[in-house]
Amino acid sequence: SFIIFAFKNNIRIIILSNWQILFFMFCMIHVVTGHIRYSIPEEMKKGSLIGNVAQDLGLDLKRLRSGRPRIVTGDSIQYTELQTDKGILVVKERIDREQLCGDTTPCSFSFEVILENPMELHQITVEITDINDHSPTFKRNSINFEISESASTGARFPLTMAEDPDVGVNGLREYFLTDNDNFVLKQNSNADGKKYAEMVLQKPLDRETNPSLSLKLIAVDGGTPQRSGTVNIDITVLDANDNAPVFNQSVYKATVMENSPRDTYVITVNASDADFGSNAIATYIFSDLNSGLSDVFMIDEKTGVISITGSTDYEKNKKYELRIEAKDQGGLTDSSKVIIEVTDVNDNAPIISVMSFTSPVSEDSPPGTTIGIINVKDLDSGDNGQVNCRIEQNAPFKIKSNLRNYYTLVSDTVLDRESVSEYNITVVATDAGIPPLSTKRTFHLKVSDVNDNAPVFSQSVYKSFIIENNSPGISVLTLMAKDPDENQNARISYILENTNIGGAPVSEYVSVNAESGVVHAVRSFDYEQIKQLVFVVKAQDGGSPPLSNNVTVKLIVQDQNDNPPQVLYPVQTGGSLVAEMVPRSADVGYLVTKVVAVDVDSGQNAWLSYKLQKATDRALFEVGLQNGEIRTIRQVTDKDAVKQRLTVIVEDNGQPSRSATVIVNVAVADSFPEVLSEFTELTHDKEYNDNLTFYLVLALAVVSFLFITCLVVIISVKIYRWRQSRILYHSNLPVIPYYPPRYSDTLGTGTLPHVYNYEVCRTTDSRKSDCKFGRAGSQNVLIMDPSATGTMQRIQSEKSILDEPDSPLEVS
Repeated sequence: SFIIFAFKNNIRIIILSNWQILFFMFCMIHVVTGHIRYSIPEEMKKGSLIGNVAQDLGLDLKRLRSGRPRIVTGDSIQYTELQTDKGILVVKERIDREQLCGDTTPCSFSFEVILENPMELHQITVEITDINDHSPTFKRNSINFEISESASTGARFPLTMAEDPDVGVNGLREYFLTDNDNFVLKQNSNADGKKYAEMVLQKPLDRETNPSLSLKLIAVDGGTPQRSGTVNIDITVLDANDNAPVFNQSVYKATVMENSPRDTYVITVNASDADFGSNAIATYIFSDLNSGLSDVFMIDEKTGVISITGSTDYEKNKKYELRIEAKDQGGLTDSSKVIIEVTDVNDNAPIISVMSFTSPVSEDSPPGTTIGIINVKDLDSGDNGQVNCRIEQNAPFKIKSNLRNYYTLVSDTVLDRESVSEYNITVVATDAGIPPLSTKRTFHLKVSDVNDNAPVFSQSVYKSFIIENNSPGISVLTLMAKDPDENQNARISYILENTNIGGAPVSEYVSVNAESGVVHAVRSFDYEQIKQLVFVVKAQDGGSPPLSNNVTVKLIVQDQNDNPPQVLYPVQTGGSLVAEMVPRSADVGYLVTKVVAVDVDSGQNAWLSYKLQKATDRALFEVGLQNGEIRTIRQVTDKDAVKQRLTVIVEDNGQPSRSATVIVNVAVADSFPEVLSEFTELTHDKEYNDNLTFYLVLALAVVSFLFITCLVVIISVKIYRWRQSRILYHSNLPVIPYYPPRYSDTLGTGTLPHVYNYEVCRTTDSRKSDCKFGRAGSQNVLIMDPSATGTMQRIQSEKSILDEPDSPLEVS
């Protein structure tokens, strides 16, 4: 079995066994995010197609557009661009493999594509293949050697290495040396695969024959077409120095800590020379100057001590390989290798990059809702590069790891905006180094409100008092409800629930301001009719759907002294005269009668007291202050008048107090005929007054009818005259004034002056009521007689009716 991966310009086939195929498909099914890989050559033109991302990820173009894809590359250059309308990945910037990766193979760069709604994370790796776009080059224009003629056969002379930024088959393949009789070329490879060449003396030099030699070193690569570089080798033959320096080790190894300070000691190399004098003095130099290591390390030419002059960064170079050359005064040399390994230290704190963050988040979001995605990297290696993420404070959130170096910030519990409206979430990334380094990143998250709280009243039952006879519209009390939500969800409206009180809607009694919650009395209350109102007010917020809460309001009506006492006994009638009889033999304290009265008010407003206001003989009777009993206070004698008239006043205890008066007629006699003779005259006077009242009311009705009739006639005449004038004005006929026969002008007054003053006192028997007339001043009546010859008669009448001196019942 096999799997075919298709890339631009090539197709890769990976042969897998059956169980490997099943394992691969199982992984692809359970991984939430996708990972695709493309391979393209370097130096492609901008806009060149890399691959169809939508097709390879199994996404349709509609999902790709709605997800607002973003390419996240971190701090590196974005070399690619995703065309969402086609779903393809194209080249955005020039890609130079040598600039991007150097000698590292294979060369690739990765980035992430993030989709939203829902959030998806896909990783894409683009491998850059090398093309043969560089020729091998030498750092020196020429190589100079001074070789003694006594140099023995087999002596080696290291040559400068050629640099070819290309890799693989396009990299440096081999060296060639121009034909000569003395030297042959020997090629070797370093541990890292780099090739270098040495000249080996195969035939001794003869200074007398050839004092100098000029050769060429050619470096060629393996690309197609093949590229090459050349450097001149100038050899000066010196006089005899037949012993070359020899290193005591072929390979030196040393270890340094990264970020070591300048002039830190690394290692000492040593080469010995069997010669004597100046020919035995060796000089140490770096033979390979192309790698730029001279900027990092320095070797003492005399002692061979290697020290640090630059920065050693483990994240950039984990190992250095130096080639050391020892050269004596006669030009004989030897070479050795120094391998310096850099030990990593925990000098890089983790780096937190925010891929996506959502704020605000709704308070009704379920646990596990993704708040954000972060990427955490540590450039260190080993334990120094192992990162652990956590949330610093105790917050209802947690960190989950989905992919390597990627973490998801999710909610852990249900959020409540009323408890905490916003969070400062501090994510701490700590590595495992000693001492550990950490990085903090704070996320400010706001929680948006939902309508999850109903309004709450401060009291379960509101109670208020109002005095009866209040003014309509008066403020009774203010209801207050609170809603911990915010904005529209916390806007409270107060609504009066529809209930009936005494068969009438509650809205006829009270009203509630929808915004302020102020309860107003719609009308004036009467304690004697209603003593308490119980109704329900609903507080409803402005959320969707709205939430509400009810409260019961008790409005208690307080009594006011607005009703005078009512006398129940003795009964006052207009048609007959009632009198209490007291025998002349009555002793002191004799109970004559009892005045009974009630007051419909309550409390102290209904406490009644009785007083004797006026009496024919005050020394004969008294009235009980609390019980209203009329008793004699002395012995009745024959000199006492038969007809006794008592006026009793009944007062309540209100502020101000109200009162009622009752007249009690008492007959002091032993026989009924005696009493009858005394009260006959009074009865006749009352009948006369009753008849007179009836005639006066009838006369008033007749006069009012005549007044209205005259007023209608006068208005009609005015309208008629106005219409006649309009007709004459619009006509061309001459205007001839015309007056109807027997017409008398009233000088335009149009009304009759009537001045009447009436004062009426009514009792339970309206036919027996008293009527008082004030004297009418100069009443003039105009009478039109149709049988007369147009003259007017003026009748002047004056009426005067005197008031009845004693009225049966007076109410104050």
